[in-house]
Amino acid sequence: MPHPPPRFVKLSHADFVIEFDDEDVRGRDVLSIEGERIGHIDDLIIDTEDSTVRFLEVGTGGILGIGQRKSLIPVEAVSKVEEYRVIVERSQQHVASAPIYNPHVLQTEPYLSDLYEHYGYIPPWTPGAASE
Repeated sequence: MPHPPPRFVKLSHADFVIEFDDEDVRGRDVLSIEGERIGHIDDLIIDTEDSTVRFLEVGTGGILGIGQRKSLIPVEAVSKVEEYRVIVERSQQHVASAPIYNPHVLQTEPYLSDLYEHYGYIPPWTPGAASE
């Protein structure tokens, strides 16, 4: 019996197409609410059940990619999108203290729920979340 396809996939690995080019924020810098540089957007994580972008995959720290860490930031935390940058409603330290991103646990609901909780949001798949 074949495994079902994964629910969450990177945009770069999906057949999903962003309708408008200016909505593809990959490659843009991510700044904290205080204006501090957090990192840059490496990819977007898509929820294939409803074709929605759920997370920004952000490369943080390191020099020229060496020692770089990946963080996931729920799109709900985005407060402003500009031509070359995205501003999130959290501090640089808050993002750095998020649950460590591991692509192997991306498909697990406990990890994703912990991530949403860290940022102060209710996971969209939680019953009743859409009505709040």
